Amino acid sequence: MSEHAGDTGTGGETAAAAPGDAPYRAGFVSFVGRPNVGKSTLTNALVGEKIAITSPKPQTTRRAIRGIVHRPDGQLIIVDTPGIHRPRTLLGERLNALVEATLGDVDVIGFCVPANEKVGPGDRFINERLNDFPRARKVAILTKVDEASRSEIIDQLAQLGALREWDAVVPISSVAGEQLDVLADVLLGLMPESPPLYEAAQTTDEGEDDRIAELIREAALEGAREELPHSLAATVDDRVEREGEDGRPGLLELYASIYVERDSQKGIVIGKGGARLREVGERARREIEALLGRRVYLSLRVKVLKEWQRDPKALGRLGF
Repeated sequence: MSEHAGDTGTGGETAAAAPGDAPYRAGFVSFVGRPNVGKSTLTNALVGEKIAITSPKPQTTRRAIRGIVHRPDGQLIIVDTPGIHRPRTLLGERLNALVEATLGDVDVIGFCVPANEKVGPGDRFINERLNDFPRARKVAILTKVDEASRSEIIDQLAQLGALREWDAVVPISSVAGEQLDVLADVLLGLMPESPPLYEAAQTTDEGEDDRIAELIREAALEGAREELPHSLAATVDDRVEREGEDGRPGLLELYASIYVERDSQKGIVIGKGGARLREVGERARREIEALLGRRVYLSLRVKVLKEWQRDPKALGRLGF
């Protein structure tokens, strides 16, 4: 097992040589771990822009979202997937099947564990599941080192080392930007030789409307009650382009829907006098304008789609 911490750099077979000295490499990596260990935050930090929405709510990620990291000597395609969990609905079963299919195809699996929380049963359960994917190389990633003491970090590294023989162990902080280049070098060094898989300017293969819908769902998740997050979904229903001056893009009108499963949930999302829905809309609009780089008018409606997580037709309508 090779470890990478502090100024140790990269070593052994996982090190990527300097540009021009090594063959070009490209491949796929997926991060796994318990809810709220920083998988989507890490994806965004490595790509350099917001590709995946983030929330402390479990199962925030519901699709396999690809983010592309461009390096001088290769490309990392990060597939951000839903977390491994015990399903309670048809949606949960489909998300698990998506994770299984994704992890069966990637070149590297990055197992994320936070530095400021003890390794627990959930971590051990996921570690055992990694045995189901023998094709992929395995890298342990100790996240959130900026929130842990040196002794906590050392203890966690020892616990990770006891779980299995890893191809590498890398402590990082996505928020503080610590060791992200080291991690990218390690991951790239484990990828196969390959020509570029995506165009140089491309950072994701997500469609624009899908990214907008996710930003709306992220805004709706903030402050949501415990029973609500799993029941939330969002879609972009229509968009109208307004002409600007001097041939520049004008205002973009977006009409979108937030779906819940019960009438009582609809009232929670809307809030008293529509106050909460206005907050959600304002929060989402700011994120959408940052994504698109233009002014946006956002109209949101809240709709009830009864028990959509268990209804095959409803799941299909919502893109699952």
